[in-house]
Amino acid sequence: MKHLPLVLRALSALLLGGLLIYWVLNGAHRGWNMNQVPVTKSDEITGINYVEYENRFVPGIEFLGSGIAASGLLFGLSFLFRKRQSNLKAKS
Repeated sequence: MKHLPLVLRALSALLLGGLLIYWVLNGAHRGWNMNQVPVTKSDEITGINYVEYENRFVPGIEFLGSGIAASGLLFGLSFLFRKRQSNLKAKS
């Protein structure tokens, strides 16, 4: 129980760092989450371009926002478990 605030803060930092790395490596999409991504292809014979949709998850801004909120919640919870210090001073 003594180290719980430090553990919660470390988990908060790891969650935030991992979330940011995951979001950036998967496209850093600033729109909403996408489950299908449009891919432009070209017909070999006619040369006409057309769009096909590929099933792939691209994390968006709500993914980032909810992760930041969860990290902030963990960080805030760490302050509930800190040890209270006494302000009593010895009289001389």
